Amino acid sequence: MLRSRGRRAVAAAAVVLGLAAAVAVARSSGPTRSAAPGRSLTVATWNMCGVRQWNCADFGSSAVKERELRRLATRAGARVVFLQEACAGDVRAVREALGRSWHTAFRPYGVRDRAGHVGTVRCAGSGQGPAGIAILAAYPLSSVTAVPSQQPTVGLQRGILCASVAAHRVRLCTAHLSPTGSDRAHPGWEFRDDQLRALVAAVPARRTVYGGDLNVNPPGDGNSASWVWPAAPYTDYRECDGLPDSARSTHVSGHKLDYLFTGLPRRRCTVRDTGASDHFALIMRVGTD
Repeated sequence: MLRSRGRRAVAAAAVVLGLAAAVAVARSSGPTRSAAPGRSLTVATWNMCGVRQWNCADFGSSAVKERELRRLATRAGARVVFLQEACAGDVRAVREALGRSWHTAFRPYGVRDRAGHVGTVRCAGSGQGPAGIAILAAYPLSSVTAVPSQQPTVGLQRGILCASVAAHRVRLCTAHLSPTGSDRAHPGWEFRDDQLRALVAAVPARRTVYGGDLNVNPPGDGNSASWVWPAAPYTDYRECDGLPDSARSTHVSGHKLDYLFTGLPRRRCTVRDTGASDHFALIMRVGTD
């Protein structure tokens, strides 16, 4: 939170998101049964840079992004993909292309103006719909929840979305956090500390994978924003890359902004440059025995 925490907390209390009603869950029309799970689960997170007006026009067309998302689910073997800056139309098209056992949960971003009205961000292109965060999974998703968190009083409201996969007894949460300057009325206010605490509070102690585009570098001496990190992500859980000082870049700028944490045994971690976003995909395999 801000050093002037009290003033920010009072003003922002009115825009804490409780957006369960805004979450869309898509299920295929076929059987809800999936292939029997093995002893591991591969999870990826990827900021698709799908909103063309957000400096994403140079990172490929919608068709290219859909192709790379399909490849994460096929060639890379991800059975769950966390998505940020995703267009609802792209997510729907990939789910349909992957087949009848795939499912999605989607939560649109909100944009709050100075009068308090909240709208949505629309993706360019016919049928693309709103932009938001999503979970794409090869299993039915249950207990889908938008987790309330502190959000800017004026400006883009991102969020946290959780769901469960009963086949692996795993709780999944993806997040897209608000970088400094997100609140147009109060550009100096910091939200990532409150949002990280809300994210950690939403997951169980062990059987979880959570992460996404957290818009902050790993904690450490070289990061002036280290104070926004609670202790739990690197003490009670394991990050895909391990300790903060072993973190690899997930963004074309050379920074690590994308994370996957788990309380399960971590078996493999890879970074994949799809060529279709300014973010790389982070892919982790965990044991689910």
